Amino acid sequence: MPRGSSPKRERQYEHIKESGEKRGMSEERAKEMASRTVNKERARSGESKTASRSSTQGKSASQRGGEKSGGGGSSSGPTKDDLYREAKKRGIDGRSTMTKQQLKNALGR
Repeated sequence: MPRGSSPKRERQYEHIKESGEKRGMSEERAKEMASRTVNKERARSGESKTASRSSTQGKSASQRGGEKSGGGGSSSGPTKDDLYREAKKRGIDGRSTMTKQQLKNALGR
C-alpha cells in the first residue's frame, strides 16, 4: 500500500486480496488485483495526487457490484426450455426441432 493510506484502504486491500486467494488466485495476482482496485477507489475519492481519466469516470467497482461478471441474468429473457414449454401448452406443431429463435417467432415474441 502507498504511504499515507488510510486504515480503511488498508482493510479494503486485505479483504480484496484474501477474497482473491480464496477464489483460487495466486497470491501475486490477488495482490495486484487488490492494489489496482484500492488505487482506483483512492483516485475516485480524491485521496491520490494523480488519477487517470478511466479511474475517475464511470461506475466504481463497488458501485458496479459485479454486473460485468457475466452469467446473463434475468435480462437475457426466457430460455429455450421456457419457450418450448409455452409452445407445448399452445399446441404448436414441430416445436421439438425448432431453434430458440424459431420458437420465439412461433410464439409471436
